[in-house]
Amino acid sequence: MAIVELGHTGLWVEDLQGMRDFYTRVLGLTVTDEDTDREIVFFSSRPDEEHHEFVIQRGRTAQPGAKLTHQISWRIDSLEALVEFHKRFQAEGIPVQQEVTHGNAYGIYFFDPEGNRNEVYVRVDRDVRQPFRKSLNLDQSVPEIEAEAERLLHEAGPAYQPVQ
Repeated sequence: MAIVELGHTGLWVEDLQGMRDFYTRVLGLTVTDEDTDREIVFFSSRPDEEHHEFVIQRGRTAQPGAKLTHQISWRIDSLEALVEFHKRFQAEGIPVQQEVTHGNAYGIYFFDPEGNRNEVYVRVDRDVRQPFRKSLNLDQSVPEIEAEAERLLHEAGPAYQPVQ
């Protein structure tokens, strides 16, 4: 018996409509169901395949000093899409923590309207020892971003070189 994949995750929120707007308009998720009486919204990035991958419900319950979600990571399909998210986040005034290369992925760490950390990332087809996290400038062309990521990986030294 083994877990085969993450089914979905969810957050308790305070402003249900504001968070619904953020996850649909800014991140592009599709609302697949919602119950206004129970104040819950279900989302999917691929509604034809998966009813929901993400849920929000009104009623934030964290006690003082409690830890909330570490991050929610959303995989995207290309470096071009990552650059588009970079531009969208700038236009929307979305707080960005860091734009990075992990050697095996390029990503943007950002915060939703209630301060939950998210990441959009594109996978790179290579195996790089983790943790590896270096800031990446996404205000460049795609070839320049790829060259910068390669330079940063090379500068990190032999311990972080891709596995052959």
